[in-house]
Amino acid sequence: MKYLIAVDGSKASESAVKYAAALFKNMKGENHITVITVQDNSALKMFKKFTPKGAVDDYLREGADTNLAWSVRFLDKADVAHDMAIKFGHPSEQILKEAKAGGFDMIIMGTKGRSGWADTVLGSVAQRVAGASKVPVLLIKP
Repeated sequence: MKYLIAVDGSKASESAVKYAAALFKNMKGENHITVITVQDNSALKMFKKFTPKGAVDDYLREGADTNLAWSVRFLDKADVAHDMAIKFGHPSEQILKEAKAGGFDMIIMGTKGRSGWADTVLGSVAQRVAGASKVPVLLIKP
């Protein structure tokens, strides 16, 4: 099985990583985990015109590294083999694109809910991924 775990540095994504690691350890056969983080750069595109070259990209990369840091440490400590993916764009679109391109069997992600009634139940990114995914999506509450 190939698992794609979406992380954003939140407690909800930490819960997803913990659950995926436990699931991974209990599964027989060949398994693979990829941890993905997506930096939403849509609002920052106009700032590129007014900042030094590479400043926005450096900022986004730093955010991605921060989002991945806990997950990588946890999976390393748990002795779970994994790789990482950093993408830029709308989070739900990039997660779905990676799931399809990588031939993943399942997407695992935390739900945190921030705004609106539906978003309070799932979280807007989780809601969009679960609604549009062609593969199973496992949503983990913090």
